[in-house]
Amino acid sequence: MALGIERPRVGLLSIGEEETKGNDLIREAHRLLKAGSLNFIGNVEGRDVYSALADVIVCDGFTGNVALKISEGLVDVVEHLLARSCRARFSTRWATCCRCARSALPQAARLLGIRRGPAARVNGLCIVGHGRSSVKAVRNAVAMAHRFATFGVIDRLEHGIAAVSVSHQ
Repeated sequence: MALGIERPRVGLLSIGEEETKGNDLIREAHRLLKAGSLNFIGNVEGRDVYSALADVIVCDGFTGNVALKISEGLVDVVEHLLARSCRARFSTRWATCCRCARSALPQAARLLGIRRGPAARVNGLCIVGHGRSSVKAVRNAVAMAHRFATFGVIDRLEHGIAAVSVSHQ
């Protein structure tokens, strides 16, 4: 409920949808998530990250950071290409189209959440801020940390992980 979603759909970022895909860490994470009480929908691929297939996507920190940097780079490249294309064309209709598209990019960045993101570990909560985070992104990160603390997200994760660990020993 901390994200405003009663039962968020949880996906695991992997190289394929099948539960046998991925390295040992991903396959073990899949097994644990599947056995737990979360609304686990299975593996999601990189192409699914922005599809709204999952409300929460689980991955290790290295993979998450790479995905974040690729997303930021993509928005920057698209913005640059649009700006260059707009300068090269003189049509009023084309210029209007470019202005509309360029104004949508900040909205897309906010929608994709590429300037902030929560990171949970078993014994605490950490909101990872990016060096390029805006004041608004920092404010949102603090608000998210407060929501996670208020809803006891870490305690819930600890209990869920403990329950799965005990049942699989």
